[in-house]
Amino acid sequence: MNDNNHKIQQILNFLEKEPNDCFLLHALALEQLKINNVQEAQNLFTKVINIDALYVGTYYHLGRTWEILLQNEKAIEVYEEGIKMAQQKGDNHALNELRAAIDILME
Repeated sequence: MNDNNHKIQQILNFLEKEPNDCFLLHALALEQLKINNVQEAQNLFTKVINIDALYVGTYYHLGRTWEILLQNEKAIEVYEEGIKMAQQKGDNHALNELRAAIDILME
């Protein structure tokens, strides 16, 4: 079992006990991206946001999955929604990341 598959299996084991744990779901999505399983990552990032709309770090990664799939309009929608949530939460780091992502796409 390679390192990524091992990490994925570990996270899945934890998720059996806590299936709606946003941290674990986000981590699993990142591991899926590492093995180029973009659609699964996108599904997991979407699940995180559906569970907790204020889990603002996920918006950037969800937007990136849309960019990978060449769906820039959808990426911008996700980034804009993330900006609203980051403002609501007062998370300036996420806010700046999301604004920068939109700026890059608009160039």
